[in-house]
Amino acid sequence: MRVAMIGTGYVGLVSGACFSEFGVNVVCVDKDQSKIEMLENGIMPIYEPGLDDLVENNVDAGRLAFTTNLKDAVAGANAVFIAVGTPTRRGDGHADLSYVYAAAKEIAEAMTGYTVVVTKSTVPVGTGDEVERIIRETRPDAEFDVVSNPEFLREGSAIADFTHPDRVVIGTDVERARDVMRALYRPLYLIETPILFTSRTSSELIKYAANTFLATKITFINEIADLCEKVNADVHDVAKGIGLDGRIGRKFLHAGPGYGGSCFPKDTLALVRTAQDVGAPLRIVEAVVDVNDKRKKSMAQRVFDACGGSVAGKTVAVLGLTFKPNTDDMRDAPSLDIVPALIEDGATVRAFDPEGMEEAKTLLGDVQWCDDAYATMIGADVLVIITEWNAFRGLDLERVKSLLKVPVMVDLRNIYEPAEMAERGFSYHCIGRRTAF
Repeated sequence: MRVAMIGTGYVGLVSGACFSEFGVNVVCVDKDQSKIEMLENGIMPIYEPGLDDLVENNVDAGRLAFTTNLKDAVAGANAVFIAVGTPTRRGDGHADLSYVYAAAKEIAEAMTGYTVVVTKSTVPVGTGDEVERIIRETRPDAEFDVVSNPEFLREGSAIADFTHPDRVVIGTDVERARDVMRALYRPLYLIETPILFTSRTSSELIKYAANTFLATKITFINEIADLCEKVNADVHDVAKGIGLDGRIGRKFLHAGPGYGGSCFPKDTLALVRTAQDVGAPLRIVEAVVDVNDKRKKSMAQRVFDACGGSVAGKTVAVLGLTFKPNTDDMRDAPSLDIVPALIEDGATVRAFDPEGMEEAKTLLGDVQWCDDAYATMIGADVLVIITEWNAFRGLDLERVKSLLKVPVMVDLRNIYEPAEMAERGFSYHCIGRRTAF
């Protein structure tokens, strides 16, 4: 089997490397020459645990290659995956599909023989129809089918998610295309992975519905956390109590500063716009988007409150900037709302993130960047944990206390136990839990 993967962003690079691990010959294509040169030299453009070794092993085995030449990569391929970006379009909240459609036109011009064109990018309902129209218009003689195959990769555990997924969704009604997709995913059949064949439009909607439902769970538990604070309950106990119900499940019930990242913010907004356009508004999802946006903006107030109402003239130590641990992704991270609000209130901010600082430096100004977690704390008036990296879960609390000017911690990820922190002499502030200080 030969595959061309168009796009070497997060989805394209991980998917291409994992398919090559399945024994498929994969060529990953990108217009960015510098990115291709990095990959050819074994330098990953993104941080994902285990990806560098996976890429190196399969390049060495001759199953994985990188190029800027789309025409050569597509010619003779059994399947061509479109894995380009679909960012939120400025002005209206819809997904920007210009990269998808441009890729479809180039693929059409390069195809030789029967080809399955697969949309791996997250795209709204009906995108597959437009991709098919573009290819047909460009190459009336082409023999092809367009398939939807959404990704369900979590940043930080993407390789395991691809190689041992909960399910694989394939959207096509054409048996010939199904045969090609079955061959590609044969290793997953062997481990009895559920593979759902459905219509193309249903497949496109499944991706958005899944992400939106998870975003709703996060937003729900965040609002419950606010209620817990008002009635002196513990959101950890509440989440555990409802999560043990098999109908609800325990995942995505962790209170925090709001969701961010490459998927949930843009996918919830895109689904809202699609539903509005067809006259079937999703009021719950609209509320989720609104509540989450306001939550991220409100988190700085928790720091202000912990410092007596303002951080003017104070030094704030910030640990964690990425939207979640085990990634360098800063897209829609809560820190992008929190840190500027602290600075605007008059604080000096010192920050550290294990993987995200290079990207953060392009997005956040007037921040003192530190080489490690403890360097942020020297003489600081308050410590704020925004991202729950493992390195922050086992801090030497006595050392933390000795470095801070005053032992105040605002833990937006509920890493530590309130009672223990009180015993150690900290003024400890967290989300949705009883605190003693």
